[in-house]
Order: sequence, then C-alpha cells, then structure tokens
Amino acid sequence: MQSRFQTMSQSIITKIDEMGNRIDELEQSINDLRAEMGQEGSPSPSAPLKIKDDPKSTEDSS
Repeated sequence: MQSRFQTMSQSIITKIDEMGNRIDELEQSINDLRAEMGQEGSPSPSAPLKIKDDPKSTEDSS
C-alpha cells in the first residue's frame, strides 16, 4: 500500500512539473509573438475599455 501511494505521488508530481514546463513554454511563445507584433509594452485590450467607460459614466452624471 505504501509503495503504491509513493508511486502515485511521484506520478502526480511528475505531471505537475511537466505542466509547469509547458506553461513556461507558452508564456515564452506569447512574449515572442507580442515582440514580433511590436506590442511588448502595450497594455492589455481590457485597459482601453476601462478608459472609454470612465468618460461615459462622467457624462451620464453631469
């Protein structure tokens, strides 16, 4: 029973490590794509939406 638990634990840890590596690779790929598009330092698409919403709310309250 103990060895079976140990084997399962090791399998889970290995899979988590592999998933972490894949996430790191995805993040690097996203950064590479953003750099190719020239948007390395640009804000996320949701940021301009918030800016647009703020003037509307001020106009409505006037």
